[in-house]
Amino acid sequence: MLKHHLKTGLRTTLFSAALAAVAFGSVALAAPTKPSKPLVVVSGPSGIFEENFNPFGHALVGTEGLIYQPLFFFNPYTSKVQPILGTSYAWSQHDTVLTVNLRHGVRWSNGKPFTASDVVFSFNYRRKYPALDTTGVWTLLSNVRQSGQYTVVFTFKKAEVPMAWYVLGQTAIIPKTVWTSITDPTKVLNLDPIGTGPYVVHSFNPEEYTYSVNRFYWGGKPRVSEIEFPAYSSNTSIAGALAQGKIDWASIFIPNIRRVYVSADPRTNHYSFEVSSTLMLYTNLHNSLLAQLPVREAMSLAINRQKINAADYYYAPTANRYDLLLPNEKNWLPPIMAKHAALAYNPTAAESILKKAGYHKNSAGIFVSPKGQPLQFTLQVVSTYSEWVAMSSILASELKQVGIGVTVQGESADLYDSNVLTQHRYQLALSWTDNGPTPFYAYNAMLNPQETTDLEGWANPATTHWLNVYSTSNQGPTHRQAIAALAGLVAKDLPSIPLVETPTWFEYRTQYFRGFPSAANPYAQGGPWLSPSNGLIATHLTPIN
Repeated sequence: MLKHHLKTGLRTTLFSAALAAVAFGSVALAAPTKPSKPLVVVSGPSGIFEENFNPFGHALVGTEGLIYQPLFFFNPYTSKVQPILGTSYAWSQHDTVLTVNLRHGVRWSNGKPFTASDVVFSFNYRRKYPALDTTGVWTLLSNVRQSGQYTVVFTFKKAEVPMAWYVLGQTAIIPKTVWTSITDPTKVLNLDPIGTGPYVVHSFNPEEYTYSVNRFYWGGKPRVSEIEFPAYSSNTSIAGALAQGKIDWASIFIPNIRRVYVSADPRTNHYSFEVSSTLMLYTNLHNSLLAQLPVREAMSLAINRQKINAADYYYAPTANRYDLLLPNEKNWLPPIMAKHAALAYNPTAAESILKKAGYHKNSAGIFVSPKGQPLQFTLQVVSTYSEWVAMSSILASELKQVGIGVTVQGESADLYDSNVLTQHRYQLALSWTDNGPTPFYAYNAMLNPQETTDLEGWANPATTHWLNVYSTSNQGPTHRQAIAALAGLVAKDLPSIPLVETPTWFEYRTQYFRGFPSAANPYAQGGPWLSPSNGLIATHLTPIN
């Protein structure tokens, strides 16, 4: 949750000098006595690389975070906000005007000064070229203007306090002097990127690219002098290289990770799989059968989530009835609700619910509605997601045992995206929740009928009311009240069916570098592809000489 301090006529968020120091700079800054070994990073299998450092399209990992930075970092594990290019922000005018104070003394990697004009340009550039506005900030904003050299004022169309995350934390700032002459920004490869981040591009070839220290970095000189991204073609080859000590930081799924990776050197080989979303069995509520609550309740009761979790090697907890990321978001719930978060597994009760609702089994053992409609559905999954395929097989088997038929339909990622995520043309589908720095973002994505991420087609006055209560308030107690109310409605109405919580894969080795985030100190998200966390981690690391 954002921490806001109330002042007369103004709600403001301020950050102390100590917090600013740990945000993006001075924790592990000061040159070592000799150049350190390169930090070797792999974000996943890639094959050969294509040179592209354009933050607006298919850029190589590190472009955002190591080179380009947003104004603030919103930590989803702690709900804390840390300054980057901004130092403080304040709401006014009934939470429709957001005033941001910028960091002084920042220079771009070409040595030119960073000012408010760069921030205003970065937003107006996305307005001029709508294809660049991938987070939809201009659906929220009506105006962005400069007020002095180090202040920017954002005017929102209406009070939408949580949407400040997209403006402050999800929008990379670009230099006006470089991009003002680029008139086709989606096609430029930006081979010599100029940013405010701690690194610059050092070298590129199709099998490896590297970053070196930005000598103008506002936080001081990072201790890690070079970051190297080699190309690997498969998770298997990456896991082998990790175990052999060839990679320092990675983000891949490794079956039996303790045996395959940790056991190779338990002193230095570590992982931290913090939960980041919930894997859901989405139910299309435009289907007349799935729109009936007893059907969804029966499906949920019929699923043994421990079996589902086994397909992910128990790397994360099973989901809960509130669709919150527990235990991380436990404090958003009243204690009495937190005690009753578990989802039940009771096939007998599942059948009883359907019988009570007037369903009966046909000769094939499948329940049929009072109107003669069999509970027979198609479950769409991405065929190359091995965990999803395994989970879907378990789901189909579990549901069949209580009289609900499921046919698993594997699709290419592109076809799945079109059918499920874009056109919402499906009956059942596996997909993740769309989480953010507080529980509001997942609820809003799933329950707001105005959002394209409302895959189910959910539209309910009660949930819409509490989403609006949260969105139009800037006060912590009101936010907590709204989240608790939404959690209760999700548990009661079951818009879709939570299965398991899903982690961010994060492996790291401490043979050559120390200072990685961990479960005990989750100061950033561990995946090297996650921005701006990757830049935060890079500036926290210290070589072990």
